[in-house]
Amino acid sequence: MAVDLHGSQKAVETLVSKLRRRQVVGSREAALETVLVLRQVVSKARFSNIDQLVSLIRSVGKRLVEAQPKEHSVGNTVRKLLHHIREEYNTAMKANASTSKTVYSISNFVLQGQPRSQNTAAKSEGTLVLKEDDPDDPDSFARVLKPVLMEAIQDVLDELETVYDNISKNAKDHIHSDEIILTIGHSKTVESFLKTAAHNRSFTVIVAETGPSYNGHEMARSLSASGISSFLVPDSSIYAIMSRVNKVILSAHAILANGGMFSITGSLLAANAARVHSTPVVVCAGQFKLTPLWNLYHDFGALDFADPSAVLGFEEGNLVDKVDVLNPYYDYVGPELIDVYITNDGDHPPSSVYRLIKETYDDDDHEL
Repeated sequence: MAVDLHGSQKAVETLVSKLRRRQVVGSREAALETVLVLRQVVSKARFSNIDQLVSLIRSVGKRLVEAQPKEHSVGNTVRKLLHHIREEYNTAMKANASTSKTVYSISNFVLQGQPRSQNTAAKSEGTLVLKEDDPDDPDSFARVLKPVLMEAIQDVLDELETVYDNISKNAKDHIHSDEIILTIGHSKTVESFLKTAAHNRSFTVIVAETGPSYNGHEMARSLSASGISSFLVPDSSIYAIMSRVNKVILSAHAILANGGMFSITGSLLAANAARVHSTPVVVCAGQFKLTPLWNLYHDFGALDFADPSAVLGFEEGNLVDKVDVLNPYYDYVGPELIDVYITNDGDHPPSSVYRLIKETYDDDDHEL
């Protein structure tokens, strides 16, 4: 029996189009959109064994990843969902096997002279049987397993929706009174972390404006509106003021298998300045950003580039024709520059990221 994707094809193609046109930008938003589409795919799919379901999800995931390879959270979400599905399937199969053994043992007990009513009761427990490739009822496997799969998908969705709160719950343990914190640009994760810490601590935040996007302005305004003492500084001042900074708090776009990360441009400058001054570098990021990538070309091979006109306008005329303008959106920050990752599942040093990836994804899914 072949899998059927027709019912959810439109939702998949819509997300593919959004990703290609960069209408969906940001790790969390991309992950949420991916989960919602995969929920539609699973709910409408027809399959008669687990291999068909896995193959279907992998094919959809590969299509989404190819639409926008720079949004690593899309592939991460697909991998995590596959991991959950296999776990739920294995649990269901073990329960199914356990029920069958119970029925068999009780039936033997009945043959030895026990009342027949016990045998009837035992068989009723096994009425919900998980049977693959059933020729009499090809849809029985999907019908029995889908409710369990929907719960697994909802777990992934719940994790994404509560990620800010779970990362911020221990913020007061990482930020102390009268500290001076430096951050880069505008990250909703870092913003939530700082605002939660401000409930119990009084501290100062220095925000680098992060040209050419200058979204540090939005971060500074938001923190100030919440009563947090905030200062906006140009990126060129980061090294000069680092001697006064107690802690650097950054966000991540993707956390790589070697413990390094991709983060908004300017993060590498801040991390290097912090290392010179022995200032701790803390990264706030959800575990959905864990990416099983590891190669020797992180510095150059996987960067994303923004609109060059933000750096040099096209109205410059002849100058535009004579130069190549690069506007990298992310920096690669190596694991040696990071002290700790604060995630929705606890704090982890860069050296333990590979273990987290091993626990979160199956080895077979590293390449979709």
